[in-house]
Order: sequence, then C-alpha cells, then structure tokens
Amino acid sequence: MLPKLFSSVPLPWRRTRAPVVAVLRLSGIIGATGIARRGMTLAGLAGTLERAFASPRICAVALAVNSPGGSPVQSSLIARRVRDLADEKKKPVFAFVEDVAASGGYWLACAADEIYADRSSLVGSIGVITAGFGLHDLIARYGVERRVYTAGSRKLILDPFQPERPEDVQTIRAIQQDVHDTFKALVRERRGNRLQADEASLFEGDVWTGDRALALGLIDGIGHLRPVLREKFGEAVRLRLVGDRRRWLRPRLSIEGGAADLADDVMAALDERLLWQRYGL
Repeated sequence: MLPKLFSSVPLPWRRTRAPVVAVLRLSGIIGATGIARRGMTLAGLAGTLERAFASPRICAVALAVNSPGGSPVQSSLIARRVRDLADEKKKPVFAFVEDVAASGGYWLACAADEIYADRSSLVGSIGVITAGFGLHDLIARYGVERRVYTAGSRKLILDPFQPERPEDVQTIRAIQQDVHDTFKALVRERRGNRLQADEASLFEGDVWTGDRALALGLIDGIGHLRPVLREKFGEAVRLRLVGDRRRWLRPRLSIEGGAADLADDVMAALDERLLWQRYGL
C-alpha cells in the first residue's frame, strides 16, 4: 500500500491511456459458397465479433464494410449479433463503406449507429433478387431427357430444365416480398427520421454514390475511417484491427478435393464475380 504522502503523485501506470477503437473488416460476399466455404457467415465471424467487443479498453467498434451483398439470412444474423454485442457492452458502432455497401452489404452497415462513405462509394440496393437460367430448349435440341422424381407436387419449382410455370414465379415473388419487407423494416428501424425520401425512392433496389446516399439519409457523412475516428476520439486514438485467426488455415484445408469440388468452387467464384460486376467492380 502506498504511503499517504505519495498517494497523489502521478505515477506512470496512472497516466490516462489513449482511447482504442476495434476495427473489424466485413469484406466480400455474404454467405458460405464453394468447397472452401468462402463468404461471410455468423459462424465464421462469431469469434471475431466477440473479440472486437470484449476488451474493456475498447471505446468503440468500427466496421469497414465492402460487400455487394449475398445471403439475406446471414446478413440478418451478423447485423443482429453486432447490435446485441453493442447493447450488451455499451459500445458505439461506426460503419465505413469502402467500394460498396449494397443489398446485404448495406444491411450490415445498418448495424452501426453511424454510417460514413467515400463520395464515390456505392450504397443502397435495398431490394431482393433471384436469378437463374432456362435450359429446357437446349437439352431438347440435343435429345437429352431429364428424369426427376419427387414426393410433393411443389418440390420442384423453377427447375431450369423445365419450362417456367406461372405458379412457380408467384411462389418466388412471395418469398422475395417477405425478405424485402424484413429488409425495409430494418432500414426504417436503424435510420428512422434520418431518411430523407419516400419509400418508393428508397426501397426499389437503386444504388447511389456517397453524396446522393447522404442526401437521402442512408448514411451520416462523407468520411474515411481514420480521420473520422480521430475527430471523434482525438488524435491519439489507437485503431486495433481484429481479424479471423483461422483464416490462414482455409487455403490449406481446401487444396484437396475431386472434380465435383472443383466445379463447385468455380461456380461459387463465378457467382461472387457476378455480384461484384453488378456494381462495376
């Protein structure tokens, strides 16, 4: 125990420490794809999220978002986990959009208390899309007969090797509407009265640059991660990047595999490329 005479002397370990902000990168498509299970999922990010909020020295969490979207379920699960941890640990969350935060990427950004973007960032795409191919004429041309057996008349819908049926399209549209309604409800909840346009303008799947997104109330400012955090927490703020400790294992674990695995990986890579190309990236 220190003598009373010296109890008021400022000792080195009593000096005020610089504030620390945990930085978490949310980059890539959302949802596990391919044999390597690429893409962001709650299962893959759970440990990283816990570490980002764990330290009592952390004064805030910053999300560096760069995603064209993907699975609405994983978008919802990840965003919900961010909010649960933020409320539990009483930490503010800031999102910084890089190239794009579209569709599920914007869903993730909405988990933050404030969203910032570059002037040229692409933001929005608040909608739902389902895509496929119709190959029934192609296989007929080459004399290919496809044999599929189901128990349940609605088990096989939108099969690419059969002509499109109106009832199948109606089913898919109903599912899309449910997901879209959930997405819209999240944006209304998180952005509230900051939204500056009617729903017909905001929720039809359009994407905007940072300046336009700011005018519409989809983001809170034009700015980059380091300058904004310095402005909020002072020049001495320390940024601590929180990464996935298992990431280095993934390439090693996905080296082996047969032709089917390789084909699956190629298709996953093509799907990912198409998502990025939708925004010119």
